[in-house]
Amino acid sequence: MSNFRLLLHVSHFLKCPYFLKDRERKKAMPELPEVETVRRSLAKAMEGKPISQVSVWRDDLRIPVPQDFSDSVKGLFVHRVGRRAKYLQIFLDKEKVILIHLGMSGKMLIDIDSNGSNKKLKHEHVTFLIGDRVAIRFVDPRRFGLIDLCTRDKLSSHPLLVHLGLEPLTEEFSDAYLKKAFKNKKICIKAALLNQHMVAGLGNIYACEALWYSCLSPRRNALTITGKRAERLAQSIKQVLTEAISRGGSTLRDHVSPDGEMGYFQNSFKVYGRAGAPCFSCNKPVQKMIQLGRSTFFCPNCQR
Repeated sequence: MSNFRLLLHVSHFLKCPYFLKDRERKKAMPELPEVETVRRSLAKAMEGKPISQVSVWRDDLRIPVPQDFSDSVKGLFVHRVGRRAKYLQIFLDKEKVILIHLGMSGKMLIDIDSNGSNKKLKHEHVTFLIGDRVAIRFVDPRRFGLIDLCTRDKLSSHPLLVHLGLEPLTEEFSDAYLKKAFKNKKICIKAALLNQHMVAGLGNIYACEALWYSCLSPRRNALTITGKRAERLAQSIKQVLTEAISRGGSTLRDHVSPDGEMGYFQNSFKVYGRAGAPCFSCNKPVQKMIQLGRSTFFCPNCQR
């Protein structure tokens, strides 16, 4: 089996479930569960191992790859792979940290038993050779993703991270936090949930699902989310994200888990992508509307 080559597609671009139309597939965005799935896969492949080689095939991503990137990280050991919102963080020797955001179409391919990083794939922009047999390939057809490098002491103040809100799976994320975050916010609750300055990592799919679970209309004004409403919403967000992570995220395009299996949380969607289908709670048809240029799916009967 020494020559067996297993290509694990660890993507953070969502796959489309069978019921989604093409236009929904194109608008699907990566969210916290998918990025967390990628993080866990990269952690298994990279932690405790050296970056033996780095090949930058193309540096003109959304933010250009630093000119000295390859020389700066080559030979350093990977201590930990972390995540902040939708950003991957790879902690290295010498207090250095690689930041990765995969944009809309980006993915990390874990190539086990690789003979090296010199065999470039289509749309492959950066390749990390881990040890002497694992290649981590950053592939991004649209080039909306990015790779940057900073130091640990400047990580929290990095321009991409400094304004991010609270992580929703922390103990601090609660009804009290939501009440404070939404105070005097005269915007719809759906817009507030998608604002990364308020809730880090939450996106369109899981916002729709969490609002259904909490019986809140996506049209409802954010400043009205207090008391029991805030309590239900905080609990629903954590419930939806936790379940999605446990199922490997939502497979909307080509995301697979470290063992090569697809994520399957999309099979549990209550409203997202189900316009016209009966609500699982009241049997009335799920409706779709456009908010902030994004599709919102909801049950007008259950969500008030």
